[in-house]
Amino acid sequence: MQLAVLEPEMAVGLMYRTALGADDGMLFAYVSPRPMEFWMRNTLIPLDIGFFDAQGVLLEIYPMQPNDEHRVASRHQELQYALEMNQGWYARNGIRPGDKLDLGKLKAALEARGFQVRKFGFE
Repeated sequence: MQLAVLEPEMAVGLMYRTALGADDGMLFAYVSPRPMEFWMRNTLIPLDIGFFDAQGVLLEIYPMQPNDEHRVASRHQELQYALEMNQGWYARNGIRPGDKLDLGKLKAALEARGFQVRKFGFE
């Protein structure tokens, strides 16, 4: 899983890639909860996006099509993480709303990159 935290990482996301490994993806981690909107400008592979709250609970999943510039907006207003994976990955792996991210591993990944985890709500 690639971690996008800085604005330049988030702005590029998975753009321009022609393939993504079967279990590879990108996790967007925000400092505070918010409504989310994503689009597929310059993104060449079909993706699914999952939106998670601050506790890491998956609340919404949407399919996204290559180069589609229509925004995929969340229904929930208090989301902190978004996970883009190959289209169909959530279904193939039996992952559905109510399932959770491993926040311990996310905290460790943020610490490994030098981020102050308290800013993300971790103790």
